[in-house]
Amino acid sequence: MIVKTKDEEKIIKEACNISMNILKKLGDSIKEHTTPLLIDKLAERLCKENNVKAAFKGVSGYKYNTCISVNDVAVHGIPKDIPLKKGDLVSIDFGIIYKGYYTDHCWTWSIGEPDRKNEKLLRAGRRAVENAIQKAVVGNKIGDLGYEMESEAHRNGFNTLSVFIGHGIGKTLHEEPDIPAFGRKNKGNVLKDGMVICIECQVVDDVDRVYEDSDGWSARTVNGGNSVMFEYMVIVRKDNPEILTNTLNWSTVV
Repeated sequence: MIVKTKDEEKIIKEACNISMNILKKLGDSIKEHTTPLLIDKLAERLCKENNVKAAFKGVSGYKYNTCISVNDVAVHGIPKDIPLKKGDLVSIDFGIIYKGYYTDHCWTWSIGEPDRKNEKLLRAGRRAVENAIQKAVVGNKIGDLGYEMESEAHRNGFNTLSVFIGHGIGKTLHEEPDIPAFGRKNKGNVLKDGMVICIECQVVDDVDRVYEDSDGWSARTVNGGNSVMFEYMVIVRKDNPEILTNTLNWSTVV
């Protein structure tokens, strides 16, 4: 969607603030011995307390409030009743529906200080998306964003997954334009003032390929390498992008 009125912008910003507050509480709940399923139940309770609906629940029959991906699960992880342990990388992908508008954002945490490789992976995944955000200005193209994400991953010896993409968002969860985590500079659709987009990527310590787990949802890296995922909602502006889910000061360690 393209934000055209102050009222639209106000509602979207309200939605993002509620969504960020919930995701922060979910991140704070991550600890050894808890389970992704318990975190998902907390998400359900927080949605009810805030009078919002979970954006993912019901999409294609999905019955959970979150996607929680651990270690080699790159995306779409089903919240399972398996205790988390020290050193795990935990990505929580979450969004809400508020007054007819959707949010969608993701963060990855390490339980305890990560080892050297996981620390590098977390840093590369975060920088990949945050570098791309800086290119979300009027006149740039989709390929400029993808180029930043892929380049940062490759500089650090990792890969981005090409099968999953960022996207526009608004009154539905996934809207145009598609925003792949790869690309060439000055290629693709032109970014327009007021576009609301989700800039995301999965950076993997593996090849650019996944397989579907037996649960029918969780996408795992083919060689068991770890994955991290970061996703921000942004409004495209003329000079500087406006970050709606401003989690720039969040830590990646719990």
